[in-house]
Amino acid sequence: MALSTQVRASSGSSCPWKYDVFLSFRGEDTRKGFTDYLYHELERQGIRTFRDDPQLERGTAISPELLTAIEQSRFAIVVLSPKYATSTWCLLELSKILECMEERGTILPIFYEVDPSHVRHQRGSFAEAFQEHEEKFGEGNKEVEGWRDALTKVASLAGWTSEDYRYETQLISEIVQALWSKVHPSLTVFGSSEKLFGMDSKLEEMDVLLDKEANDVRFIGIWGMGGIGKTTLAGLVYEKISHQFEVCIFLANVREVSKTTHGLVDLQKQILSQILKEENVQVWNVYSGRNMIKRCVCNKAVLLVLDDVDQSEQLENFVGEKDCFGLRSRIIITTRDRRVLVTHGVEKPYELKGINEHEALQLFSWKAFRKCEPEEDYAELCKSFVTYAGGLPLALKILGSFLKGRTPDEWNSALAKLQQTPDITVFKILKMSFDGLDEMEKKIFLDIACFRRLYSNEFMIELVDSSDPCNRITRRVLAEKSLLTISSDSQVHVHDLIHEMGCEIVRQENEESGGRSRLCLRDDIFHVFTKNTGTEAIEGILLDLAELEEADWNLEAFSKMCKLKLLYIHNLRLSVGPKCLPNALRFLSWSWYPSKSLPPCFQPEELTELSLVHSNIDHLWNGIKYLGKLKSIDLSYSINLTRTPDFTGISNLEKLILEGCTNLVKIHPSIALLKRLKIWNFRNCKSIKRLPSEVNMEFLETFDVSGCSKLKMIPEFVGQMKRLSKLRLGGTAVEKLPSSIERWSESLVELDLSGIVIREQPYSRFLKQNLIASSLGLFPRKSPHPLIPLLASLKHFSSLTELKLNDCNLFEGDIPNDIGSLSSLRSLGLRGNNFVSLPASIHLLSKLEYINVENCKRLQQLPELSAIGVLSRTDNCTALQLFPDPPDLCRITTNFSLNCVNCLSMVCNQDASYFLYAVLKRWIEIQVLSRCDMTVHMQKTHRHPSEYLKVVIPGSEIPEWFNNQSVGDSVTEKFPSDACNYSKWIGFAVCALIVPQDNPSAVPEVPHLDPDTCQILCYWSNFVTDTNLGGVGDYVKQFVSDHLWLLVLRRPLRIPENCLEVNFVFEIRRAVGNNRCMKVKKCGVRALYEHDREELISKMNQSKSSSSISLYEEAMDEQEGAMVKATPSGSGGSDDEYYSAAEE
Repeated sequence: MALSTQVRASSGSSCPWKYDVFLSFRGEDTRKGFTDYLYHELERQGIRTFRDDPQLERGTAISPELLTAIEQSRFAIVVLSPKYATSTWCLLELSKILECMEERGTILPIFYEVDPSHVRHQRGSFAEAFQEHEEKFGEGNKEVEGWRDALTKVASLAGWTSEDYRYETQLISEIVQALWSKVHPSLTVFGSSEKLFGMDSKLEEMDVLLDKEANDVRFIGIWGMGGIGKTTLAGLVYEKISHQFEVCIFLANVREVSKTTHGLVDLQKQILSQILKEENVQVWNVYSGRNMIKRCVCNKAVLLVLDDVDQSEQLENFVGEKDCFGLRSRIIITTRDRRVLVTHGVEKPYELKGINEHEALQLFSWKAFRKCEPEEDYAELCKSFVTYAGGLPLALKILGSFLKGRTPDEWNSALAKLQQTPDITVFKILKMSFDGLDEMEKKIFLDIACFRRLYSNEFMIELVDSSDPCNRITRRVLAEKSLLTISSDSQVHVHDLIHEMGCEIVRQENEESGGRSRLCLRDDIFHVFTKNTGTEAIEGILLDLAELEEADWNLEAFSKMCKLKLLYIHNLRLSVGPKCLPNALRFLSWSWYPSKSLPPCFQPEELTELSLVHSNIDHLWNGIKYLGKLKSIDLSYSINLTRTPDFTGISNLEKLILEGCTNLVKIHPSIALLKRLKIWNFRNCKSIKRLPSEVNMEFLETFDVSGCSKLKMIPEFVGQMKRLSKLRLGGTAVEKLPSSIERWSESLVELDLSGIVIREQPYSRFLKQNLIASSLGLFPRKSPHPLIPLLASLKHFSSLTELKLNDCNLFEGDIPNDIGSLSSLRSLGLRGNNFVSLPASIHLLSKLEYINVENCKRLQQLPELSAIGVLSRTDNCTALQLFPDPPDLCRITTNFSLNCVNCLSMVCNQDASYFLYAVLKRWIEIQVLSRCDMTVHMQKTHRHPSEYLKVVIPGSEIPEWFNNQSVGDSVTEKFPSDACNYSKWIGFAVCALIVPQDNPSAVPEVPHLDPDTCQILCYWSNFVTDTNLGGVGDYVKQFVSDHLWLLVLRRPLRIPENCLEVNFVFEIRRAVGNNRCMKVKKCGVRALYEHDREELISKMNQSKSSSSISLYEEAMDEQEGAMVKATPSGSGGSDDEYYSAAEE
């Protein structure tokens, strides 16, 4: 069906299908009942359906009208009822349907009150019907045999069986929903309620270029001037056809994002995240990202939109050549530069031109009057403005918005002004709106337009121009005039054309760049500072380099810039610093600032923000500077900084950020006078030993001294302190909290005490019920004293979502029994402790999604896994005796994982096969349940069973139940071939036997993995159709013995056409430099069906009574002597890493 902005194709559409669906049915069986209800529901939903007239069905010859209707239908629904085969008419229809649609795969059978196997093998009523046909036409008649073959083929297709549904309405609803998704995929106006004009004809042209039925790979380029509608068109196409592809990605603002630091890599991460369905994909550089993308898309049908590309390099790093993609892939590229498309081999770039006069009049009228036609008094004026705009949508919007609510005289005046400009160009169209601003509005507009990267939100604009009281209302005026947009979250957006218009206005101020008011282009700025051509005209300089550069500038140029109010320099290293800076500066941000201090003569009384990140500063200034408007100081990572300034003259300071100033020692006592301070960030200032003993900061929101390893005491906070929400003391030497903490603890939302030992004033007694902490960390340095006094009770932490008690020397009984009262807890870290068991109340933690008890070498028993949602890690728990009970997968709403790496005692006491069988049985039960009574519940609660389950346990043999086993790292399994089995099919169970190896030279390396960690991956695909069906991975500790990795996959919602089998391939990756790794020795797979539950119960009973259990005696000896010890807290083996890995 042709693309359109409407649900149905427009009358001018070149759609080849007259009907969406052809209904084939036996009238005697279903015409007045099921088929009639189905027909009317299809029509009601806008699905054009052909149903033959009952008067046509006479004789044995099918009418030409029906033959034509079949040929003109996109899909066919065949209702196979008990008497279907008695009608030669129906059998002739069916033969024609197969002739027209079999290759397209658009035949949808419904087995209505019949067994699919009876249809396939012509049994029961179908056998009786064919007996009559053979008596009538003769045995062995070719036409009759053809009918038999047609029934066999259609009965082998996936469809619906009426016996699977309690009510026919449920069956009809599911059929109509499936047809709707195929015939009329939902279409919005690409994330906007904006009314569109002039797009239908362009969508039809794009439909021809896309040729979605062609079995090839196509690059489609859309090029044209800025504001012509390239992004809108690409977005509409994307939303219309995305349902037809395995992977769909819309990469917006490629040009702008590519210019930022790591921009190309960030965009590659976006692509890979969509393909792999993972949030945190690691890409180390553009070259590895390019290879990863190439590998991931090589056998997938991908829809990829790259919006606003301006360099061929971007295409090379994102899409490569056509042969990188799977067949039927479509890559859509929008650009202003046609050369980018030609260079990359896009054969026929689609030039997007302006909309026609009728469409332009509609768009202009909508902006000016909020209706599709002009008001009578403005009709001729509207036509004049539409002619002037030349079909450019953005110009029409701006002009219409500008004139909205104005009188005809004002319209005539504006039109007369336009007519004075002979050259009809985009710039002058846009500049007309600029000319309508007053002088203050013009200045603010040029600031926002030229420095839009800095002015990305209203907070930054307020910070830079806080001295201007008219700022806020002026921004609203500019937004009303469509010169910028302000989102609900205060983000400010300036369109490319508007930005270019603003820059062009500035460029026209003076041929010499030093004589212009604003500089934002690299070449202009370098020219001014190398040639010393600066003048008093310059009011703002923004240099944002993507990579660190070095230069030799003549900074005497600053001496002439007496009106400079904004200076932003990023990623530039200079050997010599400035001797003077303009005192008019309001905003100063200069990373890698070269001097040891600010110039002594610098007295910026209007300065609101001072940011000298990564600077060479060792002190800001000597003595007192009175800077009453200064609100923010950021000297982060200025490693030469040794002392702070005297804060006496900057009493309005709100943010003080000195993070990473590792040599900072002296903190001026006047810091205690900063009563308006909101953010105090001294994170990782490792040389600080003391702070003022007392401060009064009633506005303080964040106090962060984490990582200040020599700091032993924090100040007493006097006053109300009702706003303090984040207190971060992790990694300090603090042993005592201030007594004043009780007065302001109610406002805390985050408390970090990681890496410290609090010996007095246990915090559990002052954290009240309303604490909504997102994280509480306790990682005391190795100490002979456990945290018993501090953990007397946890009941006051009911809103805590994350609790880490790793390496806390906790023994049996040290964890409070009321841990089950942490009703909001989602993550629990207990790694490296000495308890034997966990409190029984853990099973009450209904929201718990993650538990880590790695390296708890005395732990003998796990709690019920019904308390655990997503990821459980028990690696290296050498005393663990029994496999836990299989989890209650009914409550799991995301993908479940259980790792029991090197827990070898478990297989000494219990057969691993029994646990695997129990997990598989539980999986089948919940999948069956999800299809029945739980379906309504899940729809109401938006909770669905997990798509896969992963389990790693010790084991040396793949259970024989996996009936398809293969030596090596790959195995192949067939998809269910008949409708009966397909309806009972649940998914696949895959099991790999993974063994240690000491010669991993062939194993690929992955940067930034812990030394004792490996990555296991499994991909499933179809080699014949070159279709990638999915993949999943896991991070595991180095095995000291053979292990089994069980992967259970839920049945996919859709199987690609002609995909008859699936190939599972395993891959191991190791940390860089790791000489110990693993390999996949053997793997097995089995298709899971509902009836497998009974066999699994039998297998469980056999495993229980079996005595042939591997004891792993040698492996146990090796574990005691050679197993790599757990990573200490804070050195890269964190819970967070494992938590994210589980979701990959």
